[in-house]
Amino acid sequence: MKYAILVSLPSLLSCSPKTYIKKELSLAEKKFHHHVGFMLYDLKEKKSLAEFNSSKYFTPASNTKIFTFYTSLKLLGDSIASIKYVVKNDSLIFWGLGDPSFLYKSTFDNTRTYNFLSQSNKKLFFSSSNFSTNHLGYGWAWDDYNDNYSAERSPFPVYGNIINITKKSNNILVTDPLIFMNHLAVADSSKIKSGAIRGVDSNDLIFYPSKSKDKQWEIPYHYSNNLLVELLTDTLKKQVIEVKKSIPKEAKILRSIPTDSLYSVMMKVSDNMIAEQLLLACAAKVSDTLSTDIAIKYSLQNYLSDLPDDARWVDGSGLSRYNLFTPRSIVKLWEKIYQEVPQERLFKLLAVGGQPGTLSTLYQNKQPFVFGKTGSLSNNHCLSGYLVTKKGKIFVFSFMNSNFIASSKEIREMMQNLLISLHNKY
Repeated sequence: MKYAILVSLPSLLSCSPKTYIKKELSLAEKKFHHHVGFMLYDLKEKKSLAEFNSSKYFTPASNTKIFTFYTSLKLLGDSIASIKYVVKNDSLIFWGLGDPSFLYKSTFDNTRTYNFLSQSNKKLFFSSSNFSTNHLGYGWAWDDYNDNYSAERSPFPVYGNIINITKKSNNILVTDPLIFMNHLAVADSSKIKSGAIRGVDSNDLIFYPSKSKDKQWEIPYHYSNNLLVELLTDTLKKQVIEVKKSIPKEAKILRSIPTDSLYSVMMKVSDNMIAEQLLLACAAKVSDTLSTDIAIKYSLQNYLSDLPDDARWVDGSGLSRYNLFTPRSIVKLWEKIYQEVPQERLFKLLAVGGQPGTLSTLYQNKQPFVFGKTGSLSNNHCLSGYLVTKKGKIFVFSFMNSNFIASSKEIREMMQNLLISLHNKY
């Protein structure tokens, strides 16, 4: 595949990376009337090759997941802790630990937690006493609540905290889980709206058939303890009762799936629900409480105090516009990750140019050369990670764009041209 580059190859070869990058990014800022931050770092030589506004703060969007990724790598081990439980007489009492994998179609599921609960000969009791965080994050757009990328946080996610609605060939609507059929109503066809919409503070669903060509919708459900025990009772085929009990010291831990299978989905397709739940799982590891704030504070103090700039970090996924990081801090974090995780394992967990995930249509090449994490919110787009050059060098880069009103496609093309040029030269 042929790529367009920003300048001719002779021109590129005649100047240093620092000069070339400064020139091209200055032109990009003038063209798109936005702000650009960039840093290119040589892992082997341990030195910066080029920087452009690298100490300025930008909205990271899903580049926030890199911070969640590193914190999880430090705390969670090889497999995710699913529940804590105690057995007392004829009762099994359990507490969720944030594990996002239970019956979630986007992840591997070894059914271990499901089998443990469904096959128990004890009466099942669930407690959420350890859950202490808002279901929606600070700085999330309130009107995203109906979109599948904005699933609520919970102590024990089931089905990814998502309702699937399917319109069959006979125009019959079916929900998965089926219990949400009781919450579904069909509006008059004269209504202007189309698709399926959930109530802001309820699980009432209204389907608007007018001009709706889609056949499937994924909508986050509104979490409550009552809903959770209803879902568990339905799927386990045995009653689950809510109780209010603190976790005793003698409680045991049941583990479910390998953490790498969660990291892979989070980093490749940018799954927000997994990211949010992983931070809760991290909090459960260092405290007795599922709290996003606890996990972030612990990580900043214990693992990230050596970043060049203070990080403003408020959620696991990057949905919040309150998050602010600098390019050079993101580069430093990628360097730390590379030092601690073998490359063969690490690169398999990341979004890869030309392969399924958020980079599937970009950086296409017979030999992949971009491995990292994208990040997108309205008027903001980022990409950071590792750039493997034609000569086999491995650079770390962070490319951040904020406050543009051009199309995201134009911004991505500008970024791609620059990174391809660097890949070709070095």
